[in-house]
Amino acid sequence: MATRRSLGSASVRVAVLGAGSWGTTVASLVTRNTEHVVVWARRPELAAEINTQRSNEAYLPGLRLPRSLRSTADMSEAVSGVDVVIVAVPSHGFREALSQAAPLIRPWVPVVSLTKGFETDSLRRMSQVIEDLLPGHPAGALTGPNLAREILSGQAAAAVIAMEDDHVAVALQRLFRSGLFRVYINDDVVGCEVGGALKNVIAIATGMSEGLEAGDNTRAMIITRGLAELTRLGVAMGGRAETFAGLAGLGDLVATCMSPFSRNRHVGEQLGRGRTLDEVMGEMQMVAEGVKTSHLVMNLARRFHVDLPICESIHAVVEGRSSPLEAYRGLVKRMPGHESQSD
Repeated sequence: MATRRSLGSASVRVAVLGAGSWGTTVASLVTRNTEHVVVWARRPELAAEINTQRSNEAYLPGLRLPRSLRSTADMSEAVSGVDVVIVAVPSHGFREALSQAAPLIRPWVPVVSLTKGFETDSLRRMSQVIEDLLPGHPAGALTGPNLAREILSGQAAAAVIAMEDDHVAVALQRLFRSGLFRVYINDDVVGCEVGGALKNVIAIATGMSEGLEAGDNTRAMIITRGLAELTRLGVAMGGRAETFAGLAGLGDLVATCMSPFSRNRHVGEQLGRGRTLDEVMGEMQMVAEGVKTSHLVMNLARRFHVDLPICESIHAVVEGRSSPLEAYRGLVKRMPGHESQSD
């Protein structure tokens, strides 16, 4: 059985489920702190590319991966005997992938989600899905302003490991931090996960303003009022307001809204330029979680009686009930109230 002390050692064994851009990046970072890291890829050809070419051209073109990183398409080979499981599968496939892995994972082993979203039918956060499938295992999330390509290229960045058990969080902090990649701990798992999921919807709104050729003032307004929406929903769901002023809230929101590498911002920008959602999504290699989250967040808003005007406007665009220009005009015409309250 893994011990808390062993999580910080060079002999700890780590499995990362999901070989997309962020899963591959985190797996690469962890190889600097332990000799035993394997990333599970759904496609055998991708696993073979990682093992033989030291590359993942579909998700991280032009970047080299560590020689010590191994990959496999065999779930049993990936997770049997490991001390930490990291899940980087998109939210729509999260439960299925973890269901395959669950019978193979030893007792107590911590399970960390890298996925920023909610489960479609249940509206559960990813750490809650982990708890459903692996009761008794420490469950949490690694989140923050983490654009994979920049981090794998060696640029400075920071993240938060959100875990209710501080002892486990500190051990995982040692496992994840590396060079210019700083990792903080936070026991507000709810707030960290809500911030990571909802910011994707706000990023679509920011991208739409870019596509409509609005100015920096408009983008600043959307980000700021978007942060207010993140905070309102997160607090209603049980998170702490101060969490949304940190890396998992404001930090992640700014990075996702402003970066040209942001998939959700890209979707919004293309919609603002007059393209259809089907056109935009059809040409994307990776998942833009904000599209699906825009549907789910409105269900959460109704459940928790929270007003989310920006998210509501994006949902209307995604559903085809409104154009980006109509959504923008509706937001700016809305009568504002006190800044500390809903719009």
